[in-house]
Amino acid sequence: MPQGIEQIESLISKIENLPDLAARKNAIELVRAIMEFHGAGLERMMEIISESGDVGYSIFGNFANETAVSSLLLLYGLHPFSLEDRVRQALDKVRPYLDSHGGNVELLSIVDGKVRLRLNGSCKSCPSSAVTLKLAIEEAIYAAAPDVVAIEAENVAASPSTTSQSGFVQIGMN
Repeated sequence: MPQGIEQIESLISKIENLPDLAARKNAIELVRAIMEFHGAGLERMMEIISESGDVGYSIFGNFANETAVSSLLLLYGLHPFSLEDRVRQALDKVRPYLDSHGGNVELLSIVDGKVRLRLNGSCKSCPSSAVTLKLAIEEAIYAAAPDVVAIEAENVAASPSTTSQSGFVQIGMN
């Protein structure tokens, strides 16, 4: 997590814990007003860029590839790519690594921010498949789509205590 975000989260926590109710309400209202102002400005910037056609849309792609800009646009609901598109791009990036272990991953669904995957190939019987999923797939997905709520995968070797009734294994929670 970038240092700036950690500092913001720390300050918000301090504001939420202010003993003076009026000061807390004013501070929260100030943050809300600043965010609305910034959001309106960013939205207008996106509109102006989109008015330039194909050139503008290529700029959106550049925005999506810059971690700080991508996170900012996501915060304001202005990210140029859908959650599904970002998850698919993340999976495409991790596929060569899985392929090198004789495996692959398939996106089954995304519902309410919960990503459901299927691990295919010889990797699914490998004792380290859960580690492969956690370290490779989860990391790639959360980097591209920090708004994902959970990731579940089927065809993962796991102990009975980590497997749900549906046969899915939860591999991450943000």
